[in-house]
Amino acid sequence: MSTQPAPAPLLIACALGIEQLALRAGDRGGAGGPVTVLRTGMGPAAAERSVTRMLADPALRDAAVLATGFCAGLAPGMHPGDLVVAEETRDPRGTTACVGTDLLVKELGRAVPGRTVHTGPLTGSDHVVRGHERSDLRATGAIAVDMESAATLLSAVRAGERPVAAVRVVVDAPEHELVRIGTVRGGISAFRVLRSVLPAFFEWHRSLLLPRR
Repeated sequence: MSTQPAPAPLLIACALGIEQLALRAGDRGGAGGPVTVLRTGMGPAAAERSVTRMLADPALRDAAVLATGFCAGLAPGMHPGDLVVAEETRDPRGTTACVGTDLLVKELGRAVPGRTVHTGPLTGSDHVVRGHERSDLRATGAIAVDMESAATLLSAVRAGERPVAAVRVVVDAPEHELVRIGTVRGGISAFRVLRSVLPAFFEWHRSLLLPRR
């Protein structure tokens, strides 16, 4: 009797404890396979180490990887609580193409109705970006910046061929600069949005498991 192969797992990577808390608070199940939420720690080096180590585990060898958490918006008119779906991630080491962007946009519209979803390049930085650096990064075509997504996805594809994506929630924008990340939990809408996005991630993951025609 033949047996069906086990569904490919999903690795969701975030940097901060508050991001992990939001994701766990929103987890109602419904993924297409096993799901691991990994807190990598802050910065590209921490993300690279954590993701590489996790994907070395045979149980996660073929995992799809999705980077998420908060980001700084670069485009005028962005607001805290807006969503960013990366078409690609960039850092000085290279560019990583994302998979299933259109599906994520559609599913996020269902999961978090009324929230603006932006698509475009998501760039990486090794520090918090402020002031004129925003304009410089915007001039490259990037629509948002964070410290871990690019390193997460680059590490993931270097560990083996797999689907990757990045979805971030804007917590800091040109007209809405954040004083400190701790204020998010005190009431900024980004936390509530991040708590609501998992159904979209699970639909993205399920779509990867469907037979291709």
